[in-house]
Amino acid sequence: MLFRSVPTPCIGICSTTYGDTVCRGCRRYLPEVIEWNRYSDHEKRLIWQRLDGLLQQIMPRYFEIFDAESLRHELQSRRIPFRQEANHWTWLQQLLKNMARQIQDLTSFGVRRLDHSGLDLFSLRESINAELHMLASAYYERDLLRAQQLAQAANKKDGAPERT
Repeated sequence: MLFRSVPTPCIGICSTTYGDTVCRGCRRYLPEVIEWNRYSDHEKRLIWQRLDGLLQQIMPRYFEIFDAESLRHELQSRRIPFRQEANHWTWLQQLLKNMARQIQDLTSFGVRRLDHSGLDLFSLRESINAELHMLASAYYERDLLRAQQLAQAANKKDGAPERT
């Protein structure tokens, strides 16, 4: 495909319209949601890498993907949309998003559940989503603080008055 654009992470439940600085749906930062259509494909891919990385940090505590090809095959055969270039944890997240209420056993998907919480898969998915949002929010605060510190340092260097 010659002109393949980078898809938006938006899942249609944007909480930034209600004042969140990190969307509870796609976990993008507010400025990323607002500016998405202005970003280059390279910038969009960097955002996707960060979002995929969040899943890669959290999902291995709950699951083991022992056969990624089975996961891919099942997603395709069930017509569940997923990004081929994404990591396998992102594929698993798409499966859970679409089928957590219908699946009892993940083995046919090439996935083993590692947690022993007793939660059904839907409740576990919701718990993971809350954890992902907390992690994304922590990164946002860290990045925002870093940007503010850099701006203050630049202002001091230029002799501009400090803003509080």
